[in-house]
Amino acid sequence: MDPAGKIALVTGSARRVGKAILLALAGAGAQVILHYHRSSEAEVQATLEQVRRLGGMGVCLQADLSQRAEIGRLFRQVAERFGRLDILVNSAAIMDAGDVRELSEGDWDRTIDMNLKSPFFCSQEAVRLMGPQGGVIVNIADVAGLQAWARHPVHSISKAGVLMLTQVLAKALAPAVRVNAVAPGPVAMPEGMDPARWQRVAHHLTLQRAGQPEDIGRAVLYLIREDFVTGTTLVVDGGALIA
Repeated sequence: MDPAGKIALVTGSARRVGKAILLALAGAGAQVILHYHRSSEAEVQATLEQVRRLGGMGVCLQADLSQRAEIGRLFRQVAERFGRLDILVNSAAIMDAGDVRELSEGDWDRTIDMNLKSPFFCSQEAVRLMGPQGGVIVNIADVAGLQAWARHPVHSISKAGVLMLTQVLAKALAPAVRVNAVAPGPVAMPEGMDPARWQRVAHHLTLQRAGQPEDIGRAVLYLIREDFVTGTTLVVDGGALIA
């Protein structure tokens, strides 16, 4: 699919990796919908201004995607404004650390609701808007779904679920809707991390350097454009899995 002229929704796209994906789509000529939850108005408007500088058209919609009713409200707004949807990128996620011996049911629910329930129900709603002409869904997973992260146990489990969700949706929705995933490695320093530690992480990668959020934006564009690719996960990790 050529993104030019298409309607594209990117969840969690006011900042970081989601923002890079949104800008990549805007630069490719898509009409973009910036979804956010808690980002500040200044962040949202700054991102929209970048979209406009790229010559793109964008709107912003707020919703708490951990709540099923909020997901429904978001997609009703998309339907009212555009009447259709061509591309969905499920990027919104959280990454909480914790000890498996101490995590509460609330800790579990918070991550699973945001990282796994949200992309499932967003995809369900998106398919209804895509209609018989079909479309493309790209899920943003994580290398944590391919290797066990003991310090982020529920995050790791949730992202493994996203990988299987991608395959299930690809089979269930074919041939009209293609569904793929990107599994990023270290492309954006976690907030609050010591920069020296981030440099150590980068040095231990096979390529001995960290990536950038824009690397994920380009990977998403590839999966949107390549019409013979579905049900796959594109790992963009600087060789983290083989280091």
